[in-house]
Amino acid sequence: MLLPPEGPGQTLGHFALVSYIPNPLARFLDRLTREMAPGCSPRAHITALPPRPLLHDVKDTVQQISEYTRGFPPFWVELGDVEIFESSNVVYIALARGGRELSGLYRALNSGPLAFGEYYPYHPHITIAQDLTGEEAPRVAAMAQEKWAAFTWPRGFLVSSLSFVQNVAPDIWADVAAIPLAMGVPVG
Repeated sequence: MLLPPEGPGQTLGHFALVSYIPNPLARFLDRLTREMAPGCSPRAHITALPPRPLLHDVKDTVQQISEYTRGFPPFWVELGDVEIFESSNVVYIALARGGRELSGLYRALNSGPLAFGEYYPYHPHITIAQDLTGEEAPRVAAMAQEKWAAFTWPRGFLVSSLSFVQNVAPDIWADVAAIPLAMGVPVG
């Protein structure tokens, strides 16, 4: 298994696998993230495979991911409460539903040439703010929770495809390939 050569956040050139969140939920989450972390340029998503270097050809890797995901049907994700990862002071929205499916995808994909030693155990979530101090995180989480409580639209979405993305410049991720999950009747 490949282990990270540098510290967290050093992902330039790395690849990840995400599912973009649809509007109006994405619009709200992007606005919330920009408010909690000024200067951030978010695109609301949930990560199925965290950033990692790629040691093989991109085309071959996309083919491998497509083969792995062929056995995973679309599934429903429902967002829960605002929480804090105490070890990193990251403010995030937890999942009330869909975490089991995302963890299954992660376990299937984090193998073979895509295997990577993560900095933190995989825990599906929606990041709201990071790079906070221990004093800032509770204040930011309280503000985010207040705004999240006022959100009146549906808090769930269907994950039916994934996007393979590459970090091409600081805080800029480019879509490399769209990968549909197995077609079938989603469990909802």
